[in-house]
Amino acid sequence: MSEFWLISAPGDKTNLQAWERMNTVTSKSNLSSNSKFHIPDLKVGTLDALVGLSDELGKLDTFAESVIKKIAQYIGEVMEDSKDKVQENLLANGVDLISYLTRFEWDMAKYPIKQPLKNISEALSKQVTQIEADLKTRSAAYNNIKGNLQSLEKKTMGNLLTRTLADIVHKEDFVLNSEYLITLLVVVPKSSYVQWQKTYESLSDMVVPRSTKMIAEDAEGGLFTVTLFRKVMDDFKAKARENRFMVREFYYDEKELKCEKEELMKLASDKKQQYWQPLLPGCLNTSLRNGFMVPAVSGEFNLAHKTEAYIKNNNDLAKGPLLRWLKVNFSEAFVAWIHVKALRVFVESVLRYGLPVNFQAMLLQPNRKSVKRLRDVLNVVFKHLDEVAAASIMD
Repeated sequence: MSEFWLISAPGDKTNLQAWERMNTVTSKSNLSSNSKFHIPDLKVGTLDALVGLSDELGKLDTFAESVIKKIAQYIGEVMEDSKDKVQENLLANGVDLISYLTRFEWDMAKYPIKQPLKNISEALSKQVTQIEADLKTRSAAYNNIKGNLQSLEKKTMGNLLTRTLADIVHKEDFVLNSEYLITLLVVVPKSSYVQWQKTYESLSDMVVPRSTKMIAEDAEGGLFTVTLFRKVMDDFKAKARENRFMVREFYYDEKELKCEKEELMKLASDKKQQYWQPLLPGCLNTSLRNGFMVPAVSGEFNLAHKTEAYIKNNNDLAKGPLLRWLKVNFSEAFVAWIHVKALRVFVESVLRYGLPVNFQAMLLQPNRKSVKRLRDVLNVVFKHLDEVAAASIMD
Protein backbone atom coordinates (compact mmCIF):
# COMPACT_ATOMS: atom_id res chain seq x y z
CA MET A 1 0.00 0.00 0.00
CA SER A 2 1.09 3.59 -0.62
CA GLU A 3 2.68 5.67 2.13
CA PHE A 4 0.65 8.46 3.73
CA TRP A 5 1.52 11.18 6.25
CA LEU A 6 -1.16 12.54 8.55
CA ILE A 7 -0.14 15.95 9.90
CA SER A 8 -1.74 19.03 11.44
CA ALA A 9 -0.83 22.71 11.41
CA PRO A 10 -2.24 25.58 13.50
CA GLY A 11 -5.09 27.24 11.68
CA ASP A 12 -6.60 30.68 11.28
CA LYS A 13 -10.25 31.66 11.27
CA THR A 14 -11.06 29.56 8.22
CA ASN A 15 -8.01 27.25 8.23
CA LEU A 16 -7.48 28.20 4.59
CA GLN A 17 -4.07 29.70 5.25
CA ALA A 18 -2.54 26.46 6.59
CA TRP A 19 -4.07 24.42 3.77
CA GLU A 20 -3.01 26.81 1.02
CA ARG A 21 0.48 27.08 2.44
CA MET A 22 0.85 23.31 2.46
CA ASN A 23 -0.32 23.03 -1.13
CA THR A 24 2.00 25.83 -2.21
CA VAL A 25 5.19 24.34 -0.74
CA THR A 26 4.45 20.79 -1.92
CA SER A 27 3.16 21.53 -5.42
CA LYS A 28 6.26 23.38 -6.64
CA SER A 29 8.24 20.17 -7.15
CA ASN A 30 5.34 17.75 -7.09
CA LEU A 31 6.40 16.52 -3.66
CA SER A 32 3.05 15.07 -2.59
CA SER A 33 -0.67 14.76 -3.24
CA ASN A 34 -2.65 16.44 -0.46
CA SER A 35 -6.18 16.25 0.86
CA LYS A 36 -7.92 17.71 3.88
CA PHE A 37 -8.50 15.26 6.71
CA HIS A 38 -11.77 16.21 8.37
CA ILE A 39 -11.92 15.79 12.15
CA PRO A 40 -15.15 16.87 13.91
CA ASP A 41 -15.36 19.12 16.97
CA LEU A 42 -14.65 16.61 19.72
CA LYS A 43 -14.98 17.24 23.45
CA VAL A 44 -11.61 18.38 24.79
CA GLY A 45 -11.89 17.53 28.50
CA THR A 46 -9.10 18.26 30.98
CA LEU A 47 -5.39 18.62 30.31
CA ASP A 48 -4.59 15.61 32.53
CA ALA A 49 -7.08 13.50 30.58
CA LEU A 50 -5.51 14.54 27.26
CA VAL A 51 -1.99 13.71 28.44
CA GLY A 52 -3.07 10.26 29.68
CA LEU A 53 -5.06 9.64 26.52
CA SER A 54 -2.08 10.55 24.35
CA ASP A 55 -0.10 7.56 25.68
CA GLU A 56 -3.07 5.19 25.45
CA LEU A 57 -3.84 6.16 21.86
CA GLY A 58 -0.25 5.54 20.83
CA LYS A 59 -0.48 1.96 22.09
CA LEU A 60 -3.95 1.49 20.57
CA ASP A 61 -2.69 2.78 17.23
CA THR A 62 0.08 0.16 17.16
CA PHE A 63 -2.27 -2.60 18.31
CA ALA A 64 -4.95 -1.79 15.71
CA GLU A 65 -2.36 -1.76 12.93
CA SER A 66 -1.07 -5.18 14.00
CA VAL A 67 -4.60 -6.64 13.92
CA ILE A 68 -5.19 -5.25 10.42
CA LYS A 69 -1.95 -6.80 9.19
CA LYS A 70 -2.89 -10.16 10.73
CA ILE A 71 -6.28 -10.15 9.00
CA ALA A 72 -4.78 -9.13 5.65
CA GLN A 73 -2.15 -11.85 5.95
CA TYR A 74 -4.78 -14.42 6.83
CA ILE A 75 -6.93 -13.45 3.86
CA GLY A 76 -3.89 -14.24 1.71
CA GLU A 77 -3.53 -17.65 3.38
CA VAL A 78 -7.21 -18.55 2.97
CA MET A 79 -7.14 -17.42 -0.68
CA GLU A 80 -4.05 -19.53 -1.38
CA ASP A 81 -5.35 -20.45 -4.85
CA SER A 82 -6.37 -16.87 -5.72
CA LYS A 83 -3.65 -14.69 -4.21
CA ASP A 84 -3.92 -12.28 -7.14
CA LYS A 85 -7.40 -11.33 -5.90
CA VAL A 86 -6.43 -10.58 -2.29
CA GLN A 87 -6.19 -6.82 -2.80
CA GLU A 88 -9.76 -6.54 -4.06
CA ASN A 89 -10.96 -8.02 -0.78
CA LEU A 90 -9.15 -5.39 1.32
CA LEU A 91 -11.82 -2.71 1.45
CA ALA A 92 -13.05 -0.18 4.02
CA ASN A 93 -16.77 0.58 4.05
CA GLY A 94 -17.02 -0.92 0.57
CA VAL A 95 -14.35 1.25 -1.08
CA ASP A 96 -10.63 0.85 -1.64
CA LEU A 97 -8.38 1.92 1.23
CA ILE A 98 -6.91 4.99 -0.50
CA SER A 99 -10.38 6.33 -1.33
CA TYR A 100 -11.50 5.80 2.25
CA LEU A 101 -8.44 7.64 3.58
CA THR A 102 -8.62 10.60 1.24
CA ARG A 103 -12.38 11.02 1.77
CA PHE A 104 -12.44 10.20 5.46
CA GLU A 105 -15.58 11.14 7.37
CA TRP A 106 -16.06 10.52 11.08
CA ASP A 107 -18.71 7.86 11.81
CA MET A 108 -21.07 9.81 14.03
CA ALA A 109 -23.39 6.85 14.61
CA LYS A 110 -20.70 4.43 15.73
CA TYR A 111 -18.54 6.94 17.64
CA PRO A 112 -20.77 9.81 18.89
CA ILE A 113 -18.71 12.97 19.37
CA LYS A 114 -20.70 14.31 22.32
CA GLN A 115 -19.17 11.71 24.62
CA PRO A 116 -15.77 12.16 26.31
CA LEU A 117 -12.67 11.30 24.29
CA LYS A 118 -11.86 8.57 26.81
CA ASN A 119 -15.15 6.83 26.02
CA ILE A 120 -14.48 6.96 22.28
CA SER A 121 -10.99 5.53 22.82
CA GLU A 122 -12.36 2.71 24.99
CA ALA A 123 -15.03 1.87 22.40
CA LEU A 124 -12.40 1.67 19.68
CA SER A 125 -10.12 -0.44 21.87
CA LYS A 126 -12.94 -2.83 22.79
CA GLN A 127 -13.93 -3.23 19.13
CA VAL A 128 -10.41 -4.01 17.91
CA THR A 129 -9.72 -6.34 20.86
CA GLN A 130 -12.90 -8.30 20.12
CA ILE A 131 -11.95 -8.62 16.45
CA GLU A 132 -8.52 -9.96 17.43
CA ALA A 133 -10.06 -12.48 19.84
CA ASP A 134 -12.52 -13.70 17.18
CA LEU A 135 -9.69 -13.93 14.67
CA LYS A 136 -7.72 -16.20 17.01
CA THR A 137 -10.73 -18.49 17.47
CA ARG A 138 -11.61 -18.69 13.78
CA SER A 139 -8.02 -19.06 12.61
CA ALA A 140 -7.43 -21.86 15.13
CA ALA A 141 -10.41 -23.78 13.77
CA TYR A 142 -9.29 -23.24 10.17
CA ASN A 143 -5.68 -24.16 10.95
CA ASN A 144 -6.90 -27.36 12.58
CA ILE A 145 -8.77 -28.35 9.42
CA LYS A 146 -5.81 -27.33 7.26
CA GLY A 147 -3.31 -29.21 9.45
CA ASN A 148 -5.37 -32.41 9.49
CA LEU A 149 -5.83 -32.21 5.73
CA GLN A 150 -2.11 -31.69 5.15
CA SER A 151 -1.32 -34.69 7.35
CA LEU A 152 -3.64 -36.89 5.32
CA GLU A 153 -2.40 -35.46 2.01
CA LYS A 154 1.20 -36.18 3.02
CA LYS A 155 0.25 -39.84 3.35
CA THR A 156 -0.78 -39.85 -0.32
CA MET A 157 2.44 -38.17 -1.49
CA GLY A 158 5.12 -40.50 -0.13
CA ASN A 159 6.62 -43.50 -1.88
CA LEU A 160 5.07 -46.94 -1.80
CA LEU A 161 6.86 -47.77 1.44
CA THR A 162 5.24 -44.93 3.40
CA ARG A 163 2.17 -43.58 1.61
CA THR A 164 -1.40 -44.64 2.36
CA LEU A 165 -2.71 -47.44 0.22
CA ALA A 166 -6.38 -46.52 0.58
CA ASP A 167 -6.61 -45.15 -2.96
CA ILE A 168 -4.52 -47.96 -4.50
CA VAL A 169 -5.75 -51.33 -3.25
CA HIS A 170 -9.04 -53.01 -4.09
CA LYS A 171 -10.97 -55.82 -2.48
CA GLU A 172 -10.29 -58.18 -5.39
CA ASP A 173 -6.52 -57.87 -4.80
CA PHE A 174 -6.76 -59.92 -1.58
CA VAL A 175 -7.76 -63.33 -0.34
CA LEU A 176 -10.14 -62.40 2.48
CA ASN A 177 -11.85 -64.26 5.29
CA SER A 178 -9.61 -67.33 4.91
CA GLU A 179 -8.53 -69.30 7.94
CA TYR A 180 -5.33 -70.47 6.29
CA LEU A 181 -4.37 -68.05 3.51
CA ILE A 182 -3.29 -64.40 3.62
CA THR A 183 -2.30 -61.87 0.96
CA LEU A 184 0.74 -59.68 1.63
CA LEU A 185 1.84 -56.48 -0.11
CA VAL A 186 5.52 -56.28 -1.05
CA VAL A 187 7.45 -53.24 -2.31
CA VAL A 188 10.02 -54.33 -4.90
CA PRO A 189 12.74 -51.98 -6.32
CA LYS A 190 12.49 -51.51 -10.07
CA SER A 191 15.87 -53.08 -10.59
CA SER A 192 14.66 -56.26 -8.83
CA TYR A 193 11.44 -56.97 -10.73
CA VAL A 194 12.94 -59.94 -12.58
CA GLN A 195 14.50 -61.33 -9.40
CA TRP A 196 11.15 -61.07 -7.61
CA GLN A 197 9.30 -62.97 -10.29
CA LYS A 198 11.93 -65.72 -10.24
CA THR A 199 12.30 -66.13 -6.49
CA TYR A 200 9.11 -65.12 -4.62
CA GLU A 201 7.63 -68.63 -4.74
CA SER A 202 10.76 -70.09 -3.14
CA LEU A 203 11.33 -67.49 -0.40
CA SER A 204 9.51 -69.87 1.96
CA ASP A 205 7.32 -72.95 1.90
CA MET A 206 3.61 -72.75 1.18
CA VAL A 207 3.61 -69.73 -1.16
CA VAL A 208 0.74 -69.95 -3.64
CA PRO A 209 2.25 -70.30 -7.13
CA ARG A 210 1.62 -67.52 -9.67
CA SER A 211 -0.16 -65.45 -6.98
CA THR A 212 1.85 -62.26 -7.46
CA LYS A 213 0.54 -59.21 -9.31
CA MET A 214 1.80 -55.64 -9.51
CA ILE A 215 -1.01 -53.28 -8.46
CA ALA A 216 0.89 -49.96 -8.29
CA GLU A 217 4.18 -48.43 -9.35
CA ASP A 218 6.10 -45.23 -8.60
CA ALA A 219 9.52 -43.86 -9.59
CA GLU A 220 11.35 -46.20 -7.19
CA GLY A 221 9.56 -49.49 -7.48
CA GLY A 222 6.35 -51.48 -7.62
CA LEU A 223 3.78 -52.80 -5.15
CA PHE A 224 3.17 -56.54 -5.59
CA THR A 225 0.65 -58.87 -3.99
CA VAL A 226 1.58 -62.41 -2.94
CA THR A 227 -0.61 -65.04 -1.29
CA LEU A 228 0.70 -67.67 1.15
CA PHE A 229 -0.26 -69.71 4.19
CA ARG A 230 -0.54 -67.75 7.40
CA LYS A 231 1.79 -70.04 9.33
CA VAL A 232 4.78 -69.18 7.11
CA MET A 233 4.16 -65.43 7.05
CA ASP A 234 6.95 -64.51 9.48
CA ASP A 235 9.47 -66.69 7.66
CA PHE A 236 8.47 -65.18 4.31
CA LYS A 237 8.90 -61.61 5.66
CA ALA A 238 12.38 -62.37 6.97
CA LYS A 239 13.52 -63.95 3.69
CA ALA A 240 11.98 -61.05 1.73
CA ARG A 241 13.97 -58.51 3.75
CA GLU A 242 17.20 -60.43 3.06
CA ASN A 243 16.51 -59.96 -0.67
CA ARG A 244 15.61 -56.24 -0.30
CA PHE A 245 11.91 -56.90 -0.79
CA MET A 246 9.98 -54.86 1.81
CA VAL A 247 6.66 -56.26 3.09
CA ARG A 248 4.15 -53.55 3.96
CA GLU A 249 2.34 -54.01 7.27
CA PHE A 250 -1.11 -53.77 5.77
CA TYR A 251 -4.35 -55.62 6.34
CA TYR A 252 -7.34 -54.94 4.15
CA ASP A 253 -10.24 -53.48 6.14
CA GLU A 254 -12.95 -52.12 3.86
CA LYS A 255 -14.62 -50.02 6.54
CA GLU A 256 -11.37 -48.45 7.69
CA LEU A 257 -10.29 -47.60 4.14
CA LYS A 258 -13.69 -46.08 3.41
CA CYS A 259 -13.48 -43.94 6.56
CA GLU A 260 -9.99 -42.72 5.56
CA LYS A 261 -11.20 -41.70 2.09
CA GLU A 262 -14.28 -39.99 3.49
CA GLU A 263 -12.20 -38.09 6.08
CA LEU A 264 -9.86 -36.81 3.38
CA MET A 265 -12.77 -35.70 1.20
CA LYS A 266 -14.56 -34.06 4.14
CA LEU A 267 -11.49 -32.12 5.27
CA ALA A 268 -10.81 -30.94 1.72
CA SER A 269 -14.44 -29.86 1.39
CA ASP A 270 -14.46 -28.12 4.80
CA LYS A 271 -11.30 -26.22 3.93
CA LYS A 272 -12.57 -25.17 0.51
CA GLN A 273 -15.91 -24.04 1.91
CA GLN A 274 -14.12 -21.58 4.21
CA TYR A 275 -13.05 -19.75 1.06
CA TRP A 276 -15.77 -20.56 -1.48
CA GLN A 277 -19.39 -21.52 -0.87
CA PRO A 278 -21.23 -22.23 -4.11
CA LEU A 279 -24.89 -21.30 -3.96
CA LEU A 280 -27.93 -20.88 -6.11
CA PRO A 281 -30.40 -18.02 -5.91
CA GLY A 282 -33.37 -19.00 -3.77
CA CYS A 283 -35.78 -17.81 -6.45
CA LEU A 284 -34.61 -20.49 -8.89
CA ASN A 285 -36.78 -23.57 -8.59
CA THR A 286 -34.56 -26.43 -9.74
CA SER A 287 -34.56 -30.20 -9.76
CA LEU A 288 -31.79 -32.76 -10.11
CA ARG A 289 -31.87 -34.82 -13.31
CA ASN A 290 -29.06 -37.20 -14.22
CA GLY A 291 -26.66 -35.32 -11.95
CA PHE A 292 -27.31 -31.86 -13.47
CA MET A 293 -29.23 -28.90 -12.04
CA VAL A 294 -31.99 -27.96 -14.48
CA PRO A 295 -34.97 -25.57 -14.34
CA ALA A 296 -38.15 -27.13 -13.04
CA VAL A 297 -39.99 -25.45 -15.90
CA SER A 298 -38.02 -25.89 -19.11
CA GLY A 299 -37.59 -22.96 -21.45
CA GLU A 300 -38.04 -20.21 -18.83
CA PHE A 301 -34.37 -19.31 -18.67
CA ASN A 302 -30.86 -20.62 -19.03
CA LEU A 303 -30.03 -21.72 -15.48
CA ALA A 304 -26.29 -21.80 -16.00
CA HIS A 305 -26.22 -18.20 -17.16
CA LYS A 306 -28.68 -17.07 -14.50
CA THR A 307 -26.65 -18.72 -11.74
CA GLU A 308 -23.34 -17.35 -13.01
CA ALA A 309 -24.77 -13.83 -13.20
CA TYR A 310 -26.30 -14.18 -9.74
CA ILE A 311 -23.00 -15.21 -8.18
CA LYS A 312 -21.15 -12.39 -9.93
CA ASN A 313 -23.68 -9.88 -8.63
CA ASN A 314 -23.65 -11.39 -5.15
CA ASN A 315 -19.94 -12.00 -4.78
CA ASP A 316 -19.86 -11.73 -0.98
CA LEU A 317 -22.65 -14.29 -0.62
CA ALA A 318 -20.71 -16.77 -2.73
CA LYS A 319 -17.63 -16.52 -0.50
CA GLY A 320 -17.15 -19.01 2.31
CA PRO A 321 -17.93 -18.06 5.93
CA LEU A 322 -14.30 -17.51 7.00
CA LEU A 323 -13.42 -15.29 4.03
CA ARG A 324 -16.66 -13.30 4.48
CA TRP A 325 -15.81 -12.77 8.16
CA LEU A 326 -12.24 -11.75 7.35
CA LYS A 327 -13.38 -9.27 4.71
CA VAL A 328 -16.03 -7.68 6.95
CA ASN A 329 -13.74 -7.45 9.96
CA PHE A 330 -10.79 -6.15 7.98
CA SER A 331 -13.07 -3.27 7.02
CA GLU A 332 -14.23 -2.80 10.62
CA ALA A 333 -10.68 -2.89 11.98
CA PHE A 334 -9.33 -0.52 9.31
CA VAL A 335 -12.13 1.98 9.89
CA ALA A 336 -11.51 1.81 13.65
CA TRP A 337 -7.78 2.30 13.08
CA ILE A 338 -8.27 5.46 11.04
CA HIS A 339 -10.60 6.81 13.74
CA VAL A 340 -7.81 6.14 16.24
CA LYS A 341 -5.49 8.12 13.97
CA ALA A 342 -7.98 10.98 13.84
CA LEU A 343 -8.34 10.91 17.61
CA ARG A 344 -4.55 11.02 18.04
CA VAL A 345 -4.23 13.99 15.70
CA PHE A 346 -6.93 15.82 17.64
CA VAL A 347 -5.38 15.12 21.06
CA GLU A 348 -1.81 15.88 19.97
CA SER A 349 -2.88 19.07 18.20
CA VAL A 350 -4.72 20.39 21.25
CA LEU A 351 -1.74 19.57 23.46
CA ARG A 352 0.65 21.22 20.99
CA TYR A 353 -1.34 24.26 19.84
CA GLY A 354 -3.53 24.85 22.91
CA LEU A 355 -7.06 26.19 23.19
CA PRO A 356 -9.31 27.18 21.59
CA VAL A 357 -9.12 24.19 19.23
CA ASN A 358 -7.93 25.50 15.89
CA PHE A 359 -5.86 23.36 13.57
CA GLN A 360 -6.01 21.88 10.09
CA ALA A 361 -5.39 18.15 9.67
CA MET A 362 -4.01 17.14 6.29
CA LEU A 363 -3.27 13.86 4.56
CA LEU A 364 -0.16 13.79 2.39
CA GLN A 365 0.75 11.07 -0.07
CA PRO A 366 4.47 11.64 -0.74
CA ASN A 367 5.94 11.14 -4.18
CA ARG A 368 8.14 8.06 -3.70
CA LYS A 369 11.15 9.79 -5.20
CA SER A 370 10.69 12.93 -3.08
CA VAL A 371 10.19 11.63 0.48
CA LYS A 372 13.41 13.10 1.87
CA ARG A 373 12.90 16.39 0.01
CA LEU A 374 9.32 16.66 1.32
CA ARG A 375 10.46 16.06 4.89
CA ASP A 376 13.14 18.73 4.57
CA VAL A 377 10.66 21.25 3.12
CA LEU A 378 8.14 20.63 5.92
CA ASN A 379 10.85 21.01 8.55
CA VAL A 380 11.79 24.39 7.11
CA VAL A 381 8.21 25.62 6.73
CA PHE A 382 7.03 24.58 10.19
CA LYS A 383 10.23 24.78 12.26
CA HIS A 384 8.86 27.84 14.07
CA LEU A 385 6.34 25.58 15.81
CA ASP A 386 9.09 23.76 17.68
CA GLU A 387 12.59 25.11 17.24
CA VAL A 388 14.26 22.39 19.36
CA ALA A 389 12.51 19.51 17.61
CA ALA A 390 13.11 21.00 14.17
CA ALA A 391 16.80 21.50 14.88
CA SER A 392 17.24 17.92 16.09
CA ILE A 393 15.49 16.53 13.01
CA MET A 394 17.56 18.61 10.65
CA ASP A 395 20.74 17.41 12.35
